[in-house]
Amino acid sequence: MSRSEEARKAQVRLPQLRLDELLEELQARIDAARGTQDRVHSLLEAVLSVGRELDLEQALYSIVEAATALVDAQYGALGVIGPDGKRLSAFHTVGVSEDQIARIGNYPEGHGILGELIRHPEPLRLPKLSEHPASYGFPPHHPPMNTFLGVPIRVRDQVFGNLYLTEKRGGTDFDEEDEAVLSTLAVAAGVAIDNARLYEESRLRERWLQANAEITHSLMSGGDQAEVLRLIAERARDITGAALAVVAVPMKDTDTLTVELAIGRQAEAHRGLVLPVEGSLIGRAFADVVPVTSPDVSQDDRISAGPPRFSGLGPAVAVPVGTGDGVRGVVLLVREAGANEFTQKEMEPLQGFAAQAAVAMELAERRKDAEQIAVLEDRDRIARDLHDLAIQRLFATGMTLQSAGRLIEHAQASERVLRAVDDLDETIKIIRSTIFGLRTRDDDAAPSLRARAVRVVGEAAPVLGFAPSVRMEGLLDTHVPKETADHIVAVLSESLTNIARHAHADRAEVVLETDGNEVSLTVTDSGVGVPEEGRRSGLANMAERARKLGGDMELADRDGGGTRLVWHAPVREGQGPSEG
Repeated sequence: MSRSEEARKAQVRLPQLRLDELLEELQARIDAARGTQDRVHSLLEAVLSVGRELDLEQALYSIVEAATALVDAQYGALGVIGPDGKRLSAFHTVGVSEDQIARIGNYPEGHGILGELIRHPEPLRLPKLSEHPASYGFPPHHPPMNTFLGVPIRVRDQVFGNLYLTEKRGGTDFDEEDEAVLSTLAVAAGVAIDNARLYEESRLRERWLQANAEITHSLMSGGDQAEVLRLIAERARDITGAALAVVAVPMKDTDTLTVELAIGRQAEAHRGLVLPVEGSLIGRAFADVVPVTSPDVSQDDRISAGPPRFSGLGPAVAVPVGTGDGVRGVVLLVREAGANEFTQKEMEPLQGFAAQAAVAMELAERRKDAEQIAVLEDRDRIARDLHDLAIQRLFATGMTLQSAGRLIEHAQASERVLRAVDDLDETIKIIRSTIFGLRTRDDDAAPSLRARAVRVVGEAAPVLGFAPSVRMEGLLDTHVPKETADHIVAVLSESLTNIARHAHADRAEVVLETDGNEVSLTVTDSGVGVPEEGRRSGLANMAERARKLGGDMELADRDGGGTRLVWHAPVREGQGPSEG
């Protein structure tokens, strides 16, 4: 073949090679355009999917799922920044199993690389996590992670949290396009989170309004104070997500509060507790008339002495019921350990709800006062009728019989008439005594058993060196007669004195309760117990007081060391000792 023919064939092959290259480049561009189109389509689908969610928790999870799919990452997480702006308060993950999470332990709080994004809320892309100066490794059992891409999520110009993506599939690094896609999703996520929060707030306001309407209906239907307080505590606990709700009210004639009711976790340990106003969490809210919060109630120094009652519980808020001088009690709400603290945004509707509770108690008291006034007016009317009509007629009848008796000559008949006159005099005395009783006001009565018991415990505290815990249950001031109450106060005083003198204790607990049939006083301490050779005259006197009333007293060692004294007596008539 000649050299000219070879040249012509080479010229033919060159255009073919160029055409193949152009076709390959065109195909690559078509594939890239199709890939970009598919990615844009996926991004739009992700934005629409995230925007449809109105439940905040589900919206956050959907954002993480969409982010990992868009940038083809193996692991994804969304960290919500807490109120302090320095650490994470919540963490939502994709790609890590529940078993792995359990082995790793607590979720991160925002240190290392995660903290870097909190301090500097700008997109961060790393080919190798461990090479960044802020990185300090992973906890045991954590899956290996190298490539990293993080972007902040803003809600109304405020950083809500950060998206963290690691381990791009295929072993490649995250690129600028991944960063741009993720930043676009973060903008849509901010809008979706804002919508979900607004929806959540509107639903919350609706629930508070429904609760207020329910309480108002209960009041208009004539519900008593205990029923209304229970309704208030139940609704407040449900709406705020609290595990425990406690309502404490001031005790008359004392500087203490008593727990009127408690519902939820460990409620039994709270019912009937007597709490000091000074130095306690609930007392602080009552005295200062402002909400008082605690990040962890189980470790709070303002919790008064008493049985363990906050295990497994954490954040708490005590809200006064009423304003100014009209504070009628305190509502304490406690969440489970590890839950979010109560925020100012949550406390605002809660304060309004507590004001509704104050109205409920005010109305209940006014209704009770009106009923009491009606009873007293009725007593006065009866007393006037007895004095003006019955006594005058009986007196006139007696005078008539006495005059007629002088005219009766028959000795036995005259004697019977005079006896009738004497009987009328006795009847008049009984009626006068009844009139006096009808006109006696409850305000003239002696201090209640509850107040007297609290006073005895308060007087013993300086001698003991600590304040004993007190719990009271039942209608003590209604069911327990005065004589029995006097014995109880004496026994309580003697018991605390014995603890101060002989027990060397650092804790004591007083429980006073009645079921309407029997009243019991239980005093326990953490001291050395009662020695066998010790003096027991005081104990014998306390036991004798119980036996006089038809009751008894038991003394035993307390589990864990110390002494447990139980003194009990009947409170109903006819249950005392029989006469021989």
